Amino acid sequence: MNPVRPDAVKAKEGAVLRETLHLAIDSFRVNQVRFALTALGMVIGTASLILVVTIGRSGKSYVLGEIQNIGSNLIWAEYTGLADAGISSVHDYLTIDDMRAIQQEVPGILAASPVLNLHQRFSSGGGRERDILILGVDPQYASIRRMVVLSGRFFDQEDSNAHSKAALVTVSFALNQFGSVEAAVGQSFAISGVPFTIIGVFREKGETYGQSEIEDDTILIPYTVARYFTGTDAVNQIYFSMKDSSSVPWASAEILQRLKARHRAESEYDVGNLTEVLSIAGQTATALTWVLLLLSMVTLLVSGVGIMNIMLATVRARIREIGIRKALGATNREIQLQFLAEAALISLCGGIVGTIVGMAIPLLIGSLTGYPLQVSWLSAAVAILVSCGVGVASGAIPAVRAARLDPVESLKYE
Repeated sequence: MNPVRPDAVKAKEGAVLRETLHLAIDSFRVNQVRFALTALGMVIGTASLILVVTIGRSGKSYVLGEIQNIGSNLIWAEYTGLADAGISSVHDYLTIDDMRAIQQEVPGILAASPVLNLHQRFSSGGGRERDILILGVDPQYASIRRMVVLSGRFFDQEDSNAHSKAALVTVSFALNQFGSVEAAVGQSFAISGVPFTIIGVFREKGETYGQSEIEDDTILIPYTVARYFTGTDAVNQIYFSMKDSSSVPWASAEILQRLKARHRAESEYDVGNLTEVLSIAGQTATALTWVLLLLSMVTLLVSGVGIMNIMLATVRARIREIGIRKALGATNREIQLQFLAEAALISLCGGIVGTIVGMAIPLLIGSLTGYPLQVSWLSAAVAILVSCGVGVASGAIPAVRAARLDPVESLKYE
């Protein structure tokens, strides 16, 4: 008895696979409409999976970008009160000396600015009055808080040293008081009888999500001038900008420790940064993406059920064909492969078309709007693999049922 050569076995297996593939393609051609409608669910599921990943990545990138516009290197410090108000009624505010000492003692600080809050009543159209927030800040405040000057300029160190009566106003203030951003520059107004000249109109770079001291109607003036309205060195807040965002958590702890060391033990201070906000925003966006992914996976599973139903109906309609193939020598394994190949072909075609649709929509929207959506090519590959996996899994039961049919009974089937 001659042993079976391995190359002969491989050749036979290759012939079986080719024959199986041809049979699956022929079946697809004969029943194009039925298979196309079955694949439609897979198209929708695959496209939705890719779109969900794109929306999740783009949304996360947008939110994190907006928060980082406030300043990922930003640290702020402020006085929150006394631990035991009964000890003393005297407040222990932060001072400009605190800012200067921390700049010298804590390494890695790139810039710092005090913030001193003042208020002024301004009259607008119709004789109405409104309260305007005035902030005394240093020139470095513009870079620390990433302010955008729309018209004019920000005051510089020379203005600060010379105690110039220069001011910047928000867009809202410029429109309410002077009608336009351009018309506001060069105008004058008085704070407690002291005349100031508007040298610029500014806005914040992006959405601050409540992490801002800037109000709709806000005026910025040099701190060196603002301090004369209070007569003290006390400030409401101190902003720091670090050279490296990775040092922000460590520096925040150091700043809080130095402030407590410089003040009374019962005084309480808050030192904050955006690290926690960025972390929460990232976790929220990721969780939302996973929820949407699960929903899109449900669509794929429903599509798989549709493929299973169609394949079961196909097996029932082709019982006699199965009996003829078995009578001609086809094995159970070959029958299984035939129906698995048909299910895989449906899901693969649906997955490819769905991937094209899912990739085309974000790219088209990006080209029309100019906003770069975060398209993931990895999600496209995963979507095709998942669709194929769902198709094969859905075709497994019909394939096993077809393989177990009795050839004699199948030939008698009408």
